[in-house]
Amino acid sequence: MDDSVSQLKKFQKELSSGTVSLVLLAVLGLSRQPMYGYQIAKRLEETGEGVLAGKQSALYPVLRNLEAAGLLASEVGPSVSGPPRRYYRITKPGREVLREWVAAWKATRDSVDNVLQGGVS
Repeated sequence: MDDSVSQLKKFQKELSSGTVSLVLLAVLGLSRQPMYGYQIAKRLEETGEGVLAGKQSALYPVLRNLEAAGLLASEVGPSVSGPPRRYYRITKPGREVLREWVAAWKATRDSVDNVLQGGVS
């Protein structure tokens, strides 16, 4: 039983790591204003029905990588309570990449669903 649980956790971790960049771009692509890390994490928790919830600290390296690739931009802004926050927004190239990734995700999802359903279309 423990082996089954550990295999499931490993599988969920692999799925999550492969989709984090996509969902981060999607959250920021749907937002009308820049968001900081905690807001993004809460949005993922709410809209992902807990499946996409994870350690907030794990989001920051992905956000930095997306910014380094020019898909996001950020700026530090003041916070009403606490230290200044880094606010992220999607860039124009980020929106283009998001469209491409969504199409790739849908094609992959459809292919996997087809296999799981026994090849019945």
